[in-house]
Amino acid sequence: MKNITLNVEGMSCNHCVNTVEKTLKELGAEGKVNLAAKTVEVSYDENGTTIEAIKEAIEEQGYDVV
Repeated sequence: MKNITLNVEGMSCNHCVNTVEKTLKELGAEGKVNLAAKTVEVSYDENGTTIEAIKEAIEEQGYDVV
């Protein structure tokens, strides 16, 4: 498993947290959102998905990965 922390702009509430974490789960990754820090700690299997796919999936939900 690979771990990375992403800075994500646009998250402001628990709905945002649930949306991002659910999106990651659908990709086979695990995510823990820190709303105050505007970060997402992601654990994923490099054989199952890529960091590019993870970023794209989050951005498709309306958030900006910076």
